[in-house]
Amino acid sequence: MNQFFLITLCLMVAVLGGCSSTPNKSQPSFKIAKQVNLKDSNKVKSLILSQYRLWKGTPYEYGGVDFNGVDCSAFVQNTFRSKLGYAIPRTTRTQIKLGRKVSKKQLKVGDIVFFKTGRNSLHNGIYIGQSQFVHASSSKGVTISNLENVYWKKTYYLSRRIY
Repeated sequence: MNQFFLITLCLMVAVLGGCSSTPNKSQPSFKIAKQVNLKDSNKVKSLILSQYRLWKGTPYEYGGVDFNGVDCSAFVQNTFRSKLGYAIPRTTRTQIKLGRKVSKKQLKVGDIVFFKTGRNSLHNGIYIGQSQFVHASSSKGVTISNLENVYWKKTYYLSRRIY
């Protein structure tokens, strides 16, 4: 009975960690792009969408960092690095400390949106305008979702602007 409880508890901790924990996979080296002015919304959106087209449908994998599987924070980190030229930390727990907090009403293209998906779990993506954001979804892989969707509206936590 105690062994069953211990195994169940371990599984629950692993599942609830989500993107917020430290991954245990080594990260491939993606080249860092020339730094882009994040205030140039058209250029930033174009680069984020080019990243989306490249990664679209890549399955979600907790701790994943490549085209075989990627989690939300690795996708955000890779997009900022390989498309926008910014080296940002790997996990949602560290990414949520970047830049400055912005309200949902003040979102601009390139802002990082965060969601509280469980008691100790965070999820994130990159805002692309018109209430849409790009992210690595646990059910759809890399996709575009809408902040007005019931689930995302309910779990929205905060947003950060890097510049």
